[in-house]
Amino acid sequence: MSEPVFWSVVLRCGQALLQSAPFILCGLFVAAIFRRLLGQENTRRLFGGGGWKGLVLGWLMGMLLPVCSLGVLPVVREMRRAGLPGGTILAFALAAPLFNPLSLLYGLTLSEPFTILAFALCSLLVVSLVGAIWDWWFPATESPEPAPPQVPYGLRRLLSLATAMGRDATGVSALLIAIGFAGVGLLAAVLPPGSLQRSMNHDNSFAPLLMSAIAVPAYATPMLAMSQLGMMFQHGNSVGAAFVLLALGAGMNLGTVAWMIRAYGVRRALGWFTLLLIVVLGLSYGIDKPLFPKGADLADHTHAFDGYCQAYHPGSTGLGKATVDRIQRDLQYFELQSMRLLGVLVALGIGQRIARRWFDLESWLERPAATPTTVSRFDVIVSPSIVGGVILLGVIAFSVVGCYAYYPPPSEVFEELFVAQGEALGSANPREAEHSLRWIEILDDWSRKLEVGVYLRTGDVSPYHRMKGKLLREKLELLEHEVKDGDWEEVRRLRPQISLTLSRLKRAYLEEQ
Repeated sequence: MSEPVFWSVVLRCGQALLQSAPFILCGLFVAAIFRRLLGQENTRRLFGGGGWKGLVLGWLMGMLLPVCSLGVLPVVREMRRAGLPGGTILAFALAAPLFNPLSLLYGLTLSEPFTILAFALCSLLVVSLVGAIWDWWFPATESPEPAPPQVPYGLRRLLSLATAMGRDATGVSALLIAIGFAGVGLLAAVLPPGSLQRSMNHDNSFAPLLMSAIAVPAYATPMLAMSQLGMMFQHGNSVGAAFVLLALGAGMNLGTVAWMIRAYGVRRALGWFTLLLIVVLGLSYGIDKPLFPKGADLADHTHAFDGYCQAYHPGSTGLGKATVDRIQRDLQYFELQSMRLLGVLVALGIGQRIARRWFDLESWLERPAATPTTVSRFDVIVSPSIVGGVILLGVIAFSVVGCYAYYPPPSEVFEELFVAQGEALGSANPREAEHSLRWIEILDDWSRKLEVGVYLRTGDVSPYHRMKGKLLREKLELLEHEVKDGDWEEVRRLRPQISLTLSRLKRAYLEEQ
């Protein structure tokens, strides 16, 4: 393996690890709630037990929980232990990584809202149809395992959540997640830099098929998949390929395939995967032309998929430092904190496994209290299922309420927009081109958050405001291309235009009604 390929693999896997950390943490937490608080019976009741009801509930629960295709793996393993039918589990496993409240709202700014809502309904059709056929084809896939003993109420019950998360973070779930990362490294090793830039054009009838081959080993968080969809819509790429990217790229990874084979065997896993491809490709070709955005600029290439290819060209030097710099540049605060918490859980899990020969912590937590605990008349003993249900609803509520923090009101957004403008335009020179490109992305992202924040608070974004935002993003795209091409004369010409466009955008939102 050459040096550019090696460091490309390191970079892409490192970026995927950081992006997935918050979602993996959430998945471990939800799985621990199912195991230690809800219990198997209540978990089955939560998902309707099976049938069409179970498929729809699996899709709905997946849409509400903030997990990705890696973070969902601990949850589906716990659902399997609870004895849920395979169709319901697969409906949840596919739907959970596709949409969440944050990504769905973000998606509404990327194209016509009808297109994104159609994608959401198509995802329901995919999981329902594939799940129903698979349940009919392979009946009796339930395989409940013996339920663990209940942990007595109090601090021990809370500690049992942490021990369950630590065990999952260092067990089979961790291995499946690692297999998912292996797919990211595989793509980075075999796809040359920029090799997908002209593969997904609208006039390429093979675009959905090609995307199917790339999307399965790829990994995309719900927000990343949405931003890639936005670039495809903006450049007039194939809508069918965009749906395949969402359904397979965000919805699954090689870890999902490995779990299927381990849980249901090669024959059933192959049947499920074949059904999934048939339905997804059928829908992708069916919606390709009807949902093509009117007035889209037909570009001859897109950078939406550069993140799946090699990052460095042959002959590049100083790649170790460049890789560290790029990871640090892209690192988000919440990703760093999530990585630290994951590190604590991994240390806890390893410590449990090493110490088990002398002291089994989980067995001690499950042991009934030696003497009855005195309960005062002011104390209320709440059953584990109620505690688990409240926490689970809290996770969903936090996901919904978090939308208002992630998409602030316009006055706060414009403060960030002008900071990003200063960084992007001030560094648009030969010495700081990489810094400028990073802040151009941030500036573009805040312009979309502006529209989502207004939509959240008013229920509508006027065509006039959308047009102003689109003008800014078009000029930012021109600036991005000129910085990459090194045309600094054109960059100098674009700077005042972007500043003026942003000032007009602010006036449109804050002064004009």
